[in-house]
Amino acid sequence: MDQEVYHVRDPRALKAVAHPLRSRLLAELRTDGPATATELAARLAESSGSTSYHLRQLARYGFVEPDAEQRDRRERRWRAIHRFTSWSDVATAAGAEGREAAACLRRRQLERLTADVESFERDRDLWSEAWAEAAGMSDLVVRLSPATVASLYERVSALLLEAEERDRDDPDARGVTVLLAAHPRSGPRGGGRE
Repeated sequence: MDQEVYHVRDPRALKAVAHPLRSRLLAELRTDGPATATELAARLAESSGSTSYHLRQLARYGFVEPDAEQRDRRERRWRAIHRFTSWSDVATAAGAEGREAAACLRRRQLERLTADVESFERDRDLWSEAWAEAAGMSDLVVRLSPATVASLYERVSALLLEAEERDRDDPDARGVTVLLAAHPRSGPRGGGRE
């Protein structure tokens, strides 16, 4: 991929990727690499006409592009241009369209996390003891400033990319969903540790 992060500034682009099928298509291309509309349709149980249309919409807003390496002239393989999508909630919140799209994308992230957790729990007995022990979640509540939370996002992302590079050739390595969420709690001080 050409660039690591697509910093979306246009609420229309954010709205385009917030569409449920488009966000799934983009995730597939980011996770599994270039694919045709037909291949993606089979993976996602959609029609190839629908996946083709939505891939063109993602291309229109700069999320995907035709892959430079096409297997033959009859097919069009698509690739994700960026590895991650980022946006400023403050900038996108200037209009209702941006607020709605950002909220929708956060819901998509939660849906993905829920699906991954449910899949793991359903298939727990199929995983090794090491994976059964390593998988999980934490809900630590701490008192932090907005600047510290922003710094944590950057540091955790950097640590995850370093870990991914370190595990690149490890046969036990798998795709792992890591969701870092930080939301202030209600009340003037927001509580402390629980």
